[in-house]
Amino acid sequence: MTQPDERDVAARNSGHDVSDTGFAALGLDPRIATALAALGYEEPTPVQRAAIPPLLEGRDVLAQAATGTGKTAAFALPLLSRVNVTAKGSERTSALILVPTRELAMQVAEAVHRYGKPMGVSALAVYGGSSMEMQVRALKRGVDVVIATPGRALDHIRRNTLQMSSLKTVVLDEADEMLDMGFAEDLEAILEATPKSRQTALFSATLPPRIASIAKRQLRDPVLVTIDREIVPQGESARVRQVAYIVPRAHKMTALARVLDIEQPTSAIVFCRTRTEVDELSETLMARGLRADALHGGLSQDQRDRVMTKFRTRKTDLLIATDVAARGLDVKHVSHVVNFDVPADAESYVHRIGRTGRAGREGVAITLAEPREHRLLRNIERMTSQRIEIAQVPTVDDLRAHRLQLVRTTLRETIMDGSLDKFRGIVESLAGEFDVMDIAAAAVKLFDSNDVADEPDIPAVQPRTDDRGPRTTSGPRDAGRDAGRDGSREGGRPSRSDDGGAPRAAKATKRSKPEWSVARLWVGAGRKLKMRPGDLVGAIANEVGIDASVIGAIQIADGYSTVEVPEEIAEDIITALRNTTIKGKKVLVRRDRMR
Repeated sequence: MTQPDERDVAARNSGHDVSDTGFAALGLDPRIATALAALGYEEPTPVQRAAIPPLLEGRDVLAQAATGTGKTAAFALPLLSRVNVTAKGSERTSALILVPTRELAMQVAEAVHRYGKPMGVSALAVYGGSSMEMQVRALKRGVDVVIATPGRALDHIRRNTLQMSSLKTVVLDEADEMLDMGFAEDLEAILEATPKSRQTALFSATLPPRIASIAKRQLRDPVLVTIDREIVPQGESARVRQVAYIVPRAHKMTALARVLDIEQPTSAIVFCRTRTEVDELSETLMARGLRADALHGGLSQDQRDRVMTKFRTRKTDLLIATDVAARGLDVKHVSHVVNFDVPADAESYVHRIGRTGRAGREGVAITLAEPREHRLLRNIERMTSQRIEIAQVPTVDDLRAHRLQLVRTTLRETIMDGSLDKFRGIVESLAGEFDVMDIAAAAVKLFDSNDVADEPDIPAVQPRTDDRGPRTTSGPRDAGRDAGRDGSREGGRPSRSDDGGAPRAAKATKRSKPEWSVARLWVGAGRKLKMRPGDLVGAIANEVGIDASVIGAIQIADGYSTVEVPEEIAEDIITALRNTTIKGKKVLVRRDRMR
């Protein structure tokens, strides 16, 4: 990759003359500009101003831009100008957009359809978990733009059902997330199958060395676009208030319910590590009278659509989701984001909390951390240069006081509103027998019938700063790097010794036992099928909708592989893997009989 040209400096600021403010001034097809105006788009965002002109010129682009900055339009609008809608059949595809999850694939496909409707552009979302036969039929009929997850795209390329001969543009959206999910080699294989003359655009929230390495090999003299985070003017507070509660794991669900009771979010996303945790937490919150819905990889696409429609239309207050299932969600009215567990790294934390505080609104980011995870919070603070307030979990007395304050506020508003004459007779009839203050207090007692249950208080804990809890030194972000020559992987959680014994320490650090039982699964594909640890990590994380950090040791043999997963979700993983393809093939998945 060569050094960025002089326009790269301008790209960091506006990417275009400030006197030209509309989309038409960027050089887009007039039909697209008209469609944008009809959709209510008025002014390009910074990333759109910076990326659209060079993409229209046919230049490769390497862009650093976070979710919510308008990057979908930044790459979708220029590629529409290169689409040849007169082409027919399976060789019609002129653009391929690679995304990490099926949710994002659907959203991008919908956006491309809206933008390109006046030009008759067709778009198809291709992802695992949906009918391969239907996708094949659609591709044979002819599609202009394909939006795909890497695994399913590679399946179609190997089946020769996704033709590359007429491909003009390839976009990698959320490239860092695709690498985190173990798709690095899949991306390389896909790019190698595309024409050398293609235009390539790579969009990523961060630009770590692995992204730079891909860009150096796959992009030609790219224009570098860097959209810096919005700087909060001096004297103004940040739009996202960040707070953490130190809570023993056994009390996390109770703590979350209390915090939500105090915060009273209008719309919140709660992030969990596993599908099982999502289901349990959503059921617990619904039992407490809250409107909550679960979102994870175990749902059918119809179920996912219903959940998201309810959340977007505010018929659900709380969306309980796994990280992978929530990728690509773009809901602007989120008031709170909750990390039920501390994210594995600062980048994941920033990505999560970026879903609140949008469009000028204030947001709140809440994290429930176990005592041993306090040091992780400090690491996040150092990486983000932002302070995370450490607060005490509300006590039962705090909840009672808070609810009584709400009653006081409601009563005051009712008094100010007036219209009390029809109730005065009741008070007057009782005033001869009881003190007026007692009458008023009895009315308040009836009004406050939803008193807090007499549940024990959550014990106050002091954070542990030595961080000697059961965490490994590597997770999904290092899966490829940690894979040894023999195909083994010691990354994520839980990690076990080679002889199948107790969890072993990383770098001789004292470790306690994992917080879950471990199951080992047998997968009928190994080195002969070029199976890699990243293939299994990506398949499990994407299809099941769990955080890759819960995946334990992986061993790759000639004809099979084994992978350690939490016992409580082992059956979910087996079912998901049996219903998808790995390395383009259906493989047998079962519990390992050697244990």
